[in-house]
Formats: sequence, structure tokens, C-alpha cells
Amino acid sequence: MSVRILHTADWHLGKRLDHFSRLEEQKEVLNEICQIADEQNVDVVVVAGDLFDTFNPPVEAIDLLYKTLKRLTNNGKRPVIAIAGNHDSPDRIDAPNPLARECGILFVGNPDSMISKMVIENGFEITKSETGFFEIKLPHFDFPIRIIATPYANELRLKTYLGAENKEEQLNQLLENSWKTLADTYCDDKGVNVLTTHLYMLKRGGEILEEPDGEKPLRIGNADIVYTDCIPKQIQYTALGHLHRFQNIGGHPSPVVYSSSPLSYSFSEAGQLKKVVILDLDPNEAVRFTDIQLHSGRVLHRKRFDSIDDTVAWLLENPYCLVEITLLSDTFIANQDLKRIHESHDGIIHIIPVISNDNLDTNQGVKVNLDQDIKGLFNDFFVSKYKQEPNEELIDLFQEIIGTQVENE
Repeated sequence: MSVRILHTADWHLGKRLDHFSRLEEQKEVLNEICQIADEQNVDVVVVAGDLFDTFNPPVEAIDLLYKTLKRLTNNGKRPVIAIAGNHDSPDRIDAPNPLARECGILFVGNPDSMISKMVIENGFEITKSETGFFEIKLPHFDFPIRIIATPYANELRLKTYLGAENKEEQLNQLLENSWKTLADTYCDDKGVNVLTTHLYMLKRGGEILEEPDGEKPLRIGNADIVYTDCIPKQIQYTALGHLHRFQNIGGHPSPVVYSSSPLSYSFSEAGQLKKVVILDLDPNEAVRFTDIQLHSGRVLHRKRFDSIDDTVAWLLENPYCLVEITLLSDTFIANQDLKRIHESHDGIIHIIPVISNDNLDTNQGVKVNLDQDIKGLFNDFFVSKYKQEPNEELIDLFQEIIGTQVENE
């Protein structure tokens, strides 16, 4: 009988899209992941980093994380492994470890974290343990599950953990040596062997993969790239976190997979299918894995319109989404039109006006009277740019802003 593992990552609990909270969507999609784990009879869950979106997440996000992980453990029968990503405070991830382990949650916050040997009554057992490694024995399997876990670490932590002096030259070599030592010591062909890490990984010589918009970048030049040929040959599957698109990046005999984030967290991710990965593993055999699409949460759209009526009509026809709208116009957009658009939909994140300057004579010099007051300068600027006078609402708004600035000074 194969051991079945669910791989997910990049939950980013507490993340907002500009002003818009995603917490209710996150509750929905994590509930969907829990349902998949139960329906697929999953034996182990791996969450490969970026559990939270910030080092100091809101209380609601913390509550959602712990409740979801507890639910995923199936009352301690199912180990849930959660490592820190670059958005997480490693100390916050490690902090609840003693209590979490009793529930079946195995947090790995820092690279030097160690999961102690333990037995959960009517559950699983940690039979071997070392820094960066632990072995799980499930009661209904006659072979162990070996996990090499490397959470995200910045340059300082890598130096402390791995002794790195020249990061650019040594990062790949140090990780390769560390992983190989653990694999050679513990990962024989009598068990199943998995690596999970939150790093920017590439196939050597492969295409540079773009990091998501708004993501704290791990790649600075090529110094922070970790290549998949660092992964030990014994590893049957590498569960990655950081990039938000599902992809098997290759460069190793076994799959090296970014599972994707559960929701689209920026408009650069619009149109991406979000997934979790289910893998079936047996000792000394090739892994079998499949991706399962997630359906919860609002779809992100980037739309362009040249008509207010068309904009409103589309918004009314597509109420459950988040949208960035580009409005093409040959004049500025009136306040009443903006109000009409906003009243038609509750998921508008950005409205980007694009004013056509086709009729602007760029060869004609514009003389500016610098002796007039700031209101006159603003009026002349508006006429030169848009070929028409600003309306009273715009002038009143401009004067209000100027008045506020004067008061603050």
C-alpha cells in the first residue's frame, strides 16, 4: 500500500489585495483543502512555507492557521508538516511547537529546528530525528516516511546554520552537502524519502521563473538561485514553496514541484489555475503524483473598456470576482461615471484611466504664465494636457488638497 501525501504551499494568511481583505476566501479554500485531504484518504500533509503573509499577522489569520492545521491532522492520526517561508517569522512558527506536536502538527521554523522523537497515542511516531530531518512511522505502514525539511533562511541564518561565508559561491554547495549527508545517513530504499523547502529553485540552465508581484524576492541576480541538481538522488519528491504557479521544474530524476498558492494573490496571477498536489509513494519506486484544481475564492480579472456602459454591464454580469479595470477615454473620467462604476460592483481593486492624447499637438509650444496663483497654474496644466477646462468638482477637490497641505504645514 502506498503512502499518500498532500502538498500545498503559500497560504499567505492575512494577505490583502490592496485594500481588499481575502480572509473569507482563505477560509473557503482551506476548507476545500481539508475536504480534499479527507476525500483522498491522505496520510501526510506538507505545507511548504509562507503560512502567513507578514511576520506579524492579524489575530484572525493566526486563528485560521491553527484551526486548519488541527483539522488536517485528523485528531493526530495524520502528520501535518508546516515549514516557514520568507514571509513568516521563524520564531513565531516554532513557538507553539510543544503543544502543536501533541496535536500532530510538526512546525519547522528555523533551519536548525529539530523535531524530537515522540509518540502520539492512537496516531503516529517520530522514530528518528536530527537537525533538518525526521522520520515518521505510521501504524498502518510497514515502512517509514523520511522528511528532509529546510525552511527559508536569509543570509544571516544560512551563515549561522551552514557556516556560509561567501553566499554566492557556497549556497548551492552547502545545501547540497547538508542534504546529501542527511540522505546518505537516513534515506535508504527501505522507506520513502521527501525533501520540502521554501527556496527559489531552478533547473540548471533552465528558464528564469518570475516571482509573483508583491512577493518578497528571493532572487537577487543569480546569487540566491538554488539548482535542482543539489537534491540528493535518494529523494523521490521535492515539495517546494515560494512561486505561486503550479509547475514541475525538472532537473532531477524525481519531480521537483511548486504546488501553487491556493488563491491568486496578485493580478499577475490572473487566469492561473490554483492547485494542491497528491502524491503516492512506495520505497524504491518512482512517485506517482497528480494535481487537483482548487475552485474556492474570487477569480481575478484584468479588463479594458472604452465605454462606461460596457464597463458597468460586464461588472453586473460578473459579480463574484476581483477586477482591475483600465478605462480608455479621450477625456478625463467624470466623478458621476466613477461613482456609477463603483456602485455596480464590490470587488473593484483598481481603476486605471488611460487618456488618449491623439489630438495633442506636441510641436506647438505652450507658454505658461508663472506669475499667476496655483489655481491658475493647475488650470493651464489641465488644459495643456487634456484640451479642456477642469470641471468645478475637480477644481474644488484640488483646492481642498491644497488647503489641507497648508494646514499641515
